[in-house]
Amino acid sequence: MAVSDGAHWDRRYTQLGPTPAEAVGLPDVFAPHRAAFPTEGFALDIACGQGRTAVWLAERGLTVLGFDISEVAVEQAAATARQRRVADRCRFEVVDLDGGLPAGPAADVIVCHLFREERLDRALAERLAPGGLLAIAALSEVGSAPGRYRVRQGALTNAFADLDVVAADEGSGVAWLLGRRHCSTAADSGAPDRARWR
Repeated sequence: MAVSDGAHWDRRYTQLGPTPAEAVGLPDVFAPHRAAFPTEGFALDIACGQGRTAVWLAERGLTVLGFDISEVAVEQAAATARQRRVADRCRFEVVDLDGGLPAGPAADVIVCHLFREERLDRALAERLAPGGLLAIAALSEVGSAPGRYRVRQGALTNAFADLDVVAADEGSGVAWLLGRRHCSTAADSGAPDRARWR
């Protein structure tokens, strides 16, 4: 783990304090497409922060595993899950994603909101179960000035060209994409056989 990264985000989430109840939900860019998100299965929330999306997914009926570099954020996310009575369907871990995506079962949903690490692209796409949904958003140069953490025009659609695009857009400084992994065979169209998440 880059200790400075973890310490930076620990300070940030300490300043933010606990997650307000009204903040639980999908990020704004995905909210108009909430019907595309399943109501059962297993979800990953990458760079989950305070767990706002993870808890929403759990309330929707999914079992969720969230990763974040900040121990403070993970503690806040777990507290929100307890307060919302979905702690039995949510688990959060401190993970330095610079080291790659931890191994685990295929996911019916993967959310990665405003965290961009190109080295994870292939792992994210491959971790999706057949028919699984990727919801990814990143800061963009489109509608904003270029910057270290901003992706170029078309970066997400190019990176995930193998997925079936449900919806995508870029502008006002944010690029986002909802994409599904193909069901390549008849056998893939059913629920995948995978190990329990814990």
